[in-house]
Amino acid sequence: MKAIVSIIMGSTSDLPVMEKAAAFLDKLQIPFEMNALSAHRTPSEVEEFARGAAGRGIRVIIAAAGMAAALPGVIAANTTLPVIGVPVKGMLDGLDAMLSIIQMPPGIPVATVGVNGAQNAAILAAQILSLSDEGLAGRLRAEKEGLKDKIVKANEELAQVKYSYKTN
Repeated sequence: MKAIVSIIMGSTSDLPVMEKAAAFLDKLQIPFEMNALSAHRTPSEVEEFARGAAGRGIRVIIAAAGMAAALPGVIAANTTLPVIGVPVKGMLDGLDAMLSIIQMPPGIPVATVGVNGAQNAAILAAQILSLSDEGLAGRLRAEKEGLKDKIVKANEELAQVKYSYKTN
């Protein structure tokens, strides 16, 4: 089994956030790798990773970083693969990281999800991959149907909650 998605985080302190991406990819049977690389502490390794990712079979990169959050942009500058940035909550409730990731110059796009939105990053990666994988597309459709079922069940449970002035 070869990884087709790479999850990269600035440090292992980002793992509690990025586990949600790993769990979703695992659930949808998407092979992935997970590593820590820092745009500031290991810049040459980040560049080498980004330039070699496509040659290793990686098709989408999910990159998480907090604070200065340069990692997704540095990776995007060194590859033509889609890069999905996950701003990690730290200082300023993650606003600083989000702004660092979304303010990319023309020619260096980074798709960006919400602060600590690792699961949405994995869903977006799956949607990108499903364009050329009908089996994955079917698993993704089933997953999305499950979201609907959760809301239907929640409404059934809410119907049982009683208040004096509740009308439904």
